[in-house]
Amino acid sequence: MRPELTPIGLLGLDGSCVTPEPPIPDAGPRRFSWLDAVWLLFLAGLAALPPRWELHKQVTLLAIGVVQLLEGQLIGRFPKRGAFYIVLLKILLATILIDHTGDVGINSSYYPIYYLPVVTAALYFGPWMTLVWTLLASAAYCSYLYPALQEYTLTSSGMAELALRIMFFFLAAMLVNRFAQESRRQTRLYQDLAEQLAETNRQLKQAQAEARRSERLAALGQLSAGLAHEIRNPLGVIKGSAEMLAQKLQESDTLARELAGYISSEVNRLSALVSQFLNFARPLHADLHTADLTALLDRVLKNVDEHWKGKPVQVERAYASSLPLVPLDESLCEQAFLNLVQNAYEAMEERGGTLRVEVARAEQNDRDGVIVHLTDSGPGIPDALGEEIFNPFVTTKKTGVGLGLSIVSKIVDGHHGSIRLDQGPQGGASFTIFFPLEESSEPQPMATITAG
Repeated sequence: MRPELTPIGLLGLDGSCVTPEPPIPDAGPRRFSWLDAVWLLFLAGLAALPPRWELHKQVTLLAIGVVQLLEGQLIGRFPKRGAFYIVLLKILLATILIDHTGDVGINSSYYPIYYLPVVTAALYFGPWMTLVWTLLASAAYCSYLYPALQEYTLTSSGMAELALRIMFFFLAAMLVNRFAQESRRQTRLYQDLAEQLAETNRQLKQAQAEARRSERLAALGQLSAGLAHEIRNPLGVIKGSAEMLAQKLQESDTLARELAGYISSEVNRLSALVSQFLNFARPLHADLHTADLTALLDRVLKNVDEHWKGKPVQVERAYASSLPLVPLDESLCEQAFLNLVQNAYEAMEERGGTLRVEVARAEQNDRDGVIVHLTDSGPGIPDALGEEIFNPFVTTKKTGVGLGLSIVSKIVDGHHGSIRLDQGPQGGASFTIFFPLEESSEPQPMATITAG
């Protein structure tokens, strides 16, 4: 009669009582830390326990320590398959260790080493894969049951002990996996929250900058309005006096008539400048009516092109289909687009170039609307002026007072939209204008135009 196999783990083959306590390891940090030092001490403790002089046992424990230390590097190098290799390697090493720590492998006191691959799988994989890996580890452990049954018989208490150990493998795996999943979920929530906070901070800074600019514009507008009214009256007197002087001089004094003409022309220039100041200072009341934005753009482009005297400029149009009507004050928006297109043409005055006009449906700050991109191939605007280009009296031109883009920004603000300056793909300036839609605006079919 074959001897009975004693209850697994309760009594060794020599009858001694064995009550090992299973360590539950961590999956391993990516860099050496104090946890790695604890791991090495733990493995050194296992190496000092019987059987001490078993060479295969010591080599296997050393291999487990190396794998544990290099785990982070391996997963970093193979992000998709690294965890798979690590868990498989730990199951293999645990199985080898079991074979060299007991006369009968299934009865080895080192069986808790299987918690190492089980917990590692629970940290890196989802619930179903964790179950699969735990099943594979349990199968590796149970594989030692076959050679043991060649010499021993398995008692009912031994069978119960084996089932209990395997159940605890699954219990530890699912418990650790649950905490790992919850930790990953909390991490994603924190990341999403951090991104939302960053976006909120960015919008807040932008709103603060726009509020400061609006305050400066309001104060400057009041000052400009007062000065413009005070300057306009003397200019009218000067112009009238110069015209009367020119009529009385007639042909008697050619030089005097020429000087009187200079006075009149310069007064006209100053008067136009005063009109710009008044337009900038005047309160803007946009009278919004739904309009076809692309038709308005085409009208502006045609107007500028007909009066252009510089190098040829090619206009590329990219209008999305089924664009909705947009609530606009056509007169104000025509003035704004006329300013932007004229600036783009003047930027390409010496060499010519391409002006690309794109119109598409867009969403901004949870508002549905239409976005317009005006991109030229000119020299662009220096980065140092990127944040100030919409402030009054800031300009890159040799002539002009720098009120054009301030007025454009004021018009866009009056439509509750936004405008920003970016660098174009060819180095030129790219203005992006967003107009929000009314809820009642309906889309209109429109064909895409690709060249102009």
